[in-house]
Amino acid sequence: MPLSDPVARELLHARDIEIRGYHRADGLYDIEAQLADAKSYGFSNQDRGFIEAGEKLHHMWLRLTVDETMQIISSEAATDRAPYTVCPQAAPNFARLAGLRIKAGFLREAARLVGGTAGCTHLRELLQQMATTAFQTINPHKAWREAKARGEADIRGTDKLDRRIAKNMLGGVGAIVNSCVAYAVDGPIVRRRWPELFRSEIGAAKTEADVS
Repeated sequence: MPLSDPVARELLHARDIEIRGYHRADGLYDIEAQLADAKSYGFSNQDRGFIEAGEKLHHMWLRLTVDETMQIISSEAATDRAPYTVCPQAAPNFARLAGLRIKAGFLREAARLVGGTAGCTHLRELLQQMATTAFQTINPHKAWREAKARGEADIRGTDKLDRRIAKNMLGGVGAIVNSCVAYAVDGPIVRRRWPELFRSEIGAAKTEADVS
């Protein structure tokens, strides 16, 4: 367990989120997610009666079918469990996401279509992680397929595949740099993978600023 040992405690609530990326036989990709909430104790619910310990309070599904340009071809949602009988009415509205492209501003555009009373808070919460999963699913697979087509059957130990993935992700390597601590422009990973972008003077400047 990577965290420190906790004090004695009692589990009260469990939220499980599972997201999977699939390559379809027709060349498209399915990004499929489900969210489930459950309590460790039973309680009364006005719409559903008594909900037993461990019984799902929420159980929602969302599937985005996406092409290689990150355009959503179709979107399908389902609500199997919810605290209110009205909740499943939001699921069909997520079909409105078809036509959007997963890119900068995607969540804002999605909120315009399925925000507020048109949607479901829990289904909308899945969209950010599904967008990230789409990038992780599609771009590496596309880069691997292109490498294979060029006869690079085994490219382990080289940076060819890495560069092809980066080219397709987030606008290219330049956009990835400084996007997180691992890709700091003055860090060891950028120096190893993209030495032409490495800037050691940035780190020196930061160190001086910290000292002052």
